Amino acid sequence: MGKVAVILSGCGVFDGSEIHEAVIMLLALDRRGVGYECLAPRRPFSVIDHATQEPTGEQRDVFSESARIARGQIRDLGEAKGSEYDAVVLPGGFGAAKNLCDFALRGAECEVDPRVERFLREAHRAGKPIGFACIAPALGARVFGAELHPALTIGHDAGTAGGIEALGASHRPCDVDEIVVDMKHKFVTTPAYMEAGRITEVEAGIDKMVGKVLELAGAGATA
Repeated sequence: MGKVAVILSGCGVFDGSEIHEAVIMLLALDRRGVGYECLAPRRPFSVIDHATQEPTGEQRDVFSESARIARGQIRDLGEAKGSEYDAVVLPGGFGAAKNLCDFALRGAECEVDPRVERFLREAHRAGKPIGFACIAPALGARVFGAELHPALTIGHDAGTAGGIEALGASHRPCDVDEIVVDMKHKFVTTPAYMEAGRITEVEAGIDKMVGKVLELAGAGATA
């Protein structure tokens, strides 16, 4: 197997990628001996003080902030093709719903960063499985919902589930340590911190998600 693309949206739950989810994904891949590459688009975003959860008025760059999680080893998503990778996974965090798309602000009227949409469509056309955690399934619903009507989950939150269904996807309720698999379209989703109260609960669901994504990619899912 070659590499799995891990699409990041910044660094921090309130304005970027959820760090626990991102690191657990990387660990799950590495434990299985699977290589990965972190990617992020270059675009500005508004910073949230994670101690107060208030805006700071500062602007930072999604790519540069994502590089913090990737320890500097990151690629510009705008220069990559989805077909280059064996699979794609996306952690949640508000960045997935604010920086990669604007679902957090506009709900079913949201738009997706065109580089992100292009990359995901390329991966899907090439038959690559895609895993979405936490709020990231909303992004998948916006890209694929109207055309494919995939089965996805964000857990049990009725409001967010309604937004996903308004985008054309079919929402499936799911506990934090479980996954929803759309075999036809090779999408795997898990609620992560949409449901979790503890990091161990996040790890259980994401590990299953990564294992299933690798299985669908033909790599097997050995621990």
